[in-house]
This record gives sequence, C-alpha cells and structure tokens, in this order.
Amino acid sequence: MSGYPLQRLADEAEIRALSATYARGLDRHDRDLVRSVFSEDATTHYGAFRGGPDEMADMAMLALSAYRATQHLLGQILLTIDGDTAVGEVYFQAFHQHAAEDFDRFISGRYVDRYARTADGWRMTHRTEVVDWTRTEPTANQYFTKRPETVRGKRDHTDLSYHAHEA
Repeated sequence: MSGYPLQRLADEAEIRALSATYARGLDRHDRDLVRSVFSEDATTHYGAFRGGPDEMADMAMLALSAYRATQHLLGQILLTIDGDTAVGEVYFQAFHQHAAEDFDRFISGRYVDRYARTADGWRMTHRTEVVDWTRTEPTANQYFTKRPETVRGKRDHTDLSYHAHEA
C-alpha cells in the first residue's frame, strides 16, 4: 500500500472502533459505553432529538428500554481523515423487538459523523442519524421456544461479551 502510512491505518481502525463500541453500548444497554465515544463538547441530531453526549446517552437508554432485544449491525464505513479531524458515513441496520407490544422494528440508515483526535484518542464530535427506510412487523419468536438450550444475549453486563473468557 504505497502512499498509505501506518498512522492512517491506525487512525481508521480507531475511528471505526467508535461505531462498534457505540453499537455494543446500545445493544447491551450500557449508557457509559455509548457516552464514551463522544467528545465532551459533542453534538448529536437524531430526528426530533438534538443534544450533547450526556443527554444523547440518556435519551438512547430511555428509548431502548422499551425493547426486549436490539441488534445494531454496521455496514460500510467511509472515512475522510485530514490531520486531527475526520468525517465519516457509517451504514447501519438496527433490529428492535418491543418488550410490551408484539412487534419488531427494523431501521436502516447511516450515521454522518465528525471526529477529532483528542488527548484520549479519536472521539465523535457530531453524529447525525439519517434514516433511509424502516419496517415494522409482528413478532415471530418461536425459535427460542423450540431451542431452549440457545445461549441468549443479555442487555446488561451479564452478557457473555463482558465475560468472553467464559465462552
């Protein structure tokens, strides 16, 4: 990769990890993990919600508390890095299974982000959620009934991902 310095590869890896950490925080319902990807002065825009990193993490935990399970999958991540700042577009698909009502919601879209290198490493300085399509359908959850031995994900620190050495 002539002309592609190792620092750029390291920067890209660190910036990509922010979105993976963010998704894990959402799915494990871990407010501190979600908050950790943002700079102190970050801003966010999620449709009707606009706010700083603490308000955003609180809003996400409240909104996702209505669901028994969520899964956020990341697709292509396009980054443009210019020194200590960067912009990016992160494709995602999110699955949400409502806890009280019998429906599943799918949301697909992109996060359009700004990043900065800080004393603590790369952090998001702004994230806007762009929704490209959604679908809501009745829950069809016979899988777990037919396969009770399935190792199930948990939405807290008891999830196996926090104890990978026990896998």
